[in-house]
Amino acid sequence: MSETMKTILGRRSVRKFLSEQIAETELENILQAGRVRPSGMNGQPWHFSVVQNPALLSKINEATRTMMMKSGIPAMKERAQAPGFCVYYQAPTLIVVSGDPRSITYQFDCTLALGTMFLAAESLEIGSCWIYGAAAALAAEENHGLARELAVPEGFIVQVCGAFGYPDGRRSPPPRAGRGRSRISADRSGSG
Repeated sequence: MSETMKTILGRRSVRKFLSEQIAETELENILQAGRVRPSGMNGQPWHFSVVQNPALLSKINEATRTMMMKSGIPAMKERAQAPGFCVYYQAPTLIVVSGDPRSITYQFDCTLALGTMFLAAESLEIGSCWIYGAAAALAAEENHGLARELAVPEGFIVQVCGAFGYPDGRRSPPPRAGRGRSRISADRSGSG
């Protein structure tokens, strides 16, 4: 099996991080992986905001907690009320990916850019986790001022966020085959 396939199959979401900041060279490699991934018509309609400032991370956490408390979704409200709530699991780095809605593929392009960054992080033995709540909070109208603090360009919309850092502890085992809603259909008849 190739190293690429081992990285893809071995990647798991990490929800417990060391406080040590990831090395600048590793961060640059992760960002470069996101920058060079394919995009619709090579539009590259993304902007990456790297957040490592504890005060700014705390503001994002509080904006997310507020959004979750107002969501009307019991599971989200319960999570937001938990002692020590931290939407980004105390990771030292949060990467916020925003997109330019003038591109018809910006949502897909931003999502795939973050996914590529997750794989790059895995190859560097850096943990990562998809952080939906922070992205939803930062995209909300009431948090546009906070998005501006992240240097999100005017007119861009926050799409996805990912937490990055060195894992603290053992990784989760791979999911069992057939679990979830994943399905594969293929016409392998050879006639086309």
